[in-house]
Amino acid sequence: MSPLISISGLNKSYSQKHVLQDINLNVEAGQILGLVGSNGAGKTTCLQALLGLTRYKGDITVLGHNPSKHRTKMLEKVAYIADVAVLPKWIKVSQALTYMQGVHPNFDPEKALAFLAKTNIPMSATVKALSKGMVTQLHLALILAVDARVLVLDEPTLGLDILTRRQFYSHLLEDFHNDEKCIIITTHQIEEIEHILTDVAFIKNGQIVVHESVEGIRSRFKLLAVKNENLAAAQALNPVFENNMMGLTSMLFDDADLDVMASLGQVSSPSLADVFVGIMTQEGAP
Repeated sequence: MSPLISISGLNKSYSQKHVLQDINLNVEAGQILGLVGSNGAGKTTCLQALLGLTRYKGDITVLGHNPSKHRTKMLEKVAYIADVAVLPKWIKVSQALTYMQGVHPNFDPEKALAFLAKTNIPMSATVKALSKGMVTQLHLALILAVDARVLVLDEPTLGLDILTRRQFYSHLLEDFHNDEKCIIITTHQIEEIEHILTDVAFIKNGQIVVHESVEGIRSRFKLLAVKNENLAAAQALNPVFENNMMGLTSMLFDDADLDVMASLGQVSSPSLADVFVGIMTQEGAP
C-alpha cells in the first residue's frame, strides 16, 4: 500500500540560506508522526511545502496528488490547523459552520455540532468573544467534521494551558484518528505529544537527523546513570550526550552493548524528550 504522504529530496532555500536540505519522509495510514525540532529548524516550511503553500525542489505526493499542481483536489481530503487560528474575529460560531458547509464538499455539520456539544462554546458567540482555548476547540470541531484522511497540525496547542492541550489531543484520538488516516504534528515540545505518537522525525538546521518509529527509538537508545568511579569507562563507550547533576552522571547511548552498560550503572529507557535533547546537542550533527 502506498504511503498517504511521500516526500523525497525536498529542498527549500531563501536567497542563499538553505531552509530544508534533502528531506525524505513517508507517512503511512494509521501513523501519527511527530516532526520535532527547535524554533527555526524548518518544521513549518516543510508543512508549507506539503500543503502547496510554498515553492520547493523535490517530489511530494499527498494522497497521490502533487500539492503544487493539484492542491484543490488534494485539500478535499486534507485538513490543517496552524499555530495561529485564522478564523475571522467577527464571525459567529453558527456562521462558521454554515460557511464550512458551503465551501467544503466533505463537511458534516452534524459532526461539528456533536463535538461542540462537548464544549461550553455558545453557537451565538463571535470568535472575538471566545478564549484562545475555545477558538482552538472551534477550529478542531470544524476540522474534525471534514472527512479528511490526512491531518496536518503545526504547533496546534501553542499558548494553551495544560488542561486544554490534553483535551485537544484526547479529542484528536477519539474523534479523528483511525487506521485509514494519518496525522503529522510539528512541535518543539515533544513531552506533550509523546504518548500519542507512533513515529518521530527530528529535524535540525533543515535536515532530518533521526526518523524512526517510537518503538524503535526506545529500543535503540538507552540511558545510563553512572557513578563517578565508572565515569571514564562509560565515556569510553562514546555516549551521544551526558549530563551531570548532584554527583550522578546520566548518559544517552545509541545502540550500545546493554551488558557492558549494566556493569557500569543503572540502565533505563529514555523519553523521546531525552533523545531529542541528546541528538540536538550532539557535536558534529547538522
